[in-house]
Amino acid sequence: MKSTPSKNQSNIQKEKTRSITYRLPSKIVEELETVAMNNKISQNVLVKQILEKYVNWDRFGDKIGMIPIPRGILDSLGAEMNGDDINEIIKSVLPIIKDTVLFMKGKYDLKRCIETLEDYMRASGMKSDHRIEGDLHHFIIQHELGMNWSFFTEQLLKEIFNQFMPNKNIKFQTTKNTVIATISLGSDFNEHDY
Repeated sequence: MKSTPSKNQSNIQKEKTRSITYRLPSKIVEELETVAMNNKISQNVLVKQILEKYVNWDRFGDKIGMIPIPRGILDSLGAEMNGDDINEIIKSVLPIIKDTVLFMKGKYDLKRCIETLEDYMRASGMKSDHRIEGDLHHFIIQHELGMNWSFFTEQLLKEIFNQFMPNKNIKFQTTKNTVIATISLGSDFNEHDY
């Protein structure tokens, strides 16, 4: 399976960089050094990751009403959900997603919607990947929240793709921890290019 470069990989090749200097308290610098060493990355890479997360997601958090929710709460809520609950939650979530994408990206279309969902997953610590195999695009989401959240993720993706491509067939491979959505979008589709 051919994997496309991630947003970060493709931007490394295209983006210009600049050197800047910031004056920070010693305690913060020491903490950054420790975190970088523990993650086996340079301080520069760590600081870039922190700033990218802020620019792509965190700076919007208060404005769009995001609050952190412990995984345990989502686990317990998911255990109690049934099909009707999932449908009701999706009906409530879809307009929120649209408003969020409009606010963060300035327009609501499939590319911006996918990119915003990827930003959300990255910010919340979920693992995700987008792989391209010819015309097929595989969107892989590993949430580790149980089968009901997998059904929720599957249904949400169906609804989102259906808004923009109502007649497109989307296939799913689903486990209690992972959802893979496969859809034909063409080999040149790139959610970061709009």
